[in-house]
Amino acid sequence: MDFSVLRKQMVAEQLVSRGIKDERVLKVFSSLPREKFILSESVASAYADFPLPIGQGQTISQPYIVALMTELLALSGSEKVLEIGTGSGYQTAVLASLAKEVYTIERFAELSDKARDLFKQLGLDNVKVRVGDGTLGWPEEPPFERIIITAASPRLPLPLSSQLAEGGKVVFPQGEAFNQALTLIEKKDGKLIEKNICGCVFVPLVGKYGLKES
Repeated sequence: MDFSVLRKQMVAEQLVSRGIKDERVLKVFSSLPREKFILSESVASAYADFPLPIGQGQTISQPYIVALMTELLALSGSEKVLEIGTGSGYQTAVLASLAKEVYTIERFAELSDKARDLFKQLGLDNVKVRVGDGTLGWPEEPPFERIIITAASPRLPLPLSSQLAEGGKVVFPQGEAFNQALTLIEKKDGKLIEKNICGCVFVPLVGKYGLKES
């Protein structure tokens, strides 16, 4: 299986055709080996246009959603980014290729350990990894110019709003189980301004300031 060919097809057919325009984002998606972040039994579908299971009841989002969330962050390369939900590490690796540094939190140690190993393999030395409750953020490290949450919450967890820098952006799926909207928040003059982007479906954000584990 020639993953390089599948990667190019994915960029052309799933990203460019749907309006992803950021050249830096497209370049990363053209080169990052998504197949390394997929379970062995699903690797044939690594570049398919749908989410895939990664274990622990979690999923890796379809490529387009990862690209859209990344593009909405409008990264220039100088940002300090907080990611809630490391998961497979694919979104983290994309961010690390586009930002100055990434702080990523995962509640499942098994997923976190696998992702950390992949970051080392790929030479991504600007990623810091933590296992814990992502709704608490990373209290020792704010402010963050960008925050991305890869699980759904009815609202932006309070600790994260306080850890967002003035002028910063947050992208996250806002809502409950089957009623979610991908949301962009910008902090202007201390106020959070929301913009709904599109409908989406993510696993729930579990934690003190998120949803309770079922």
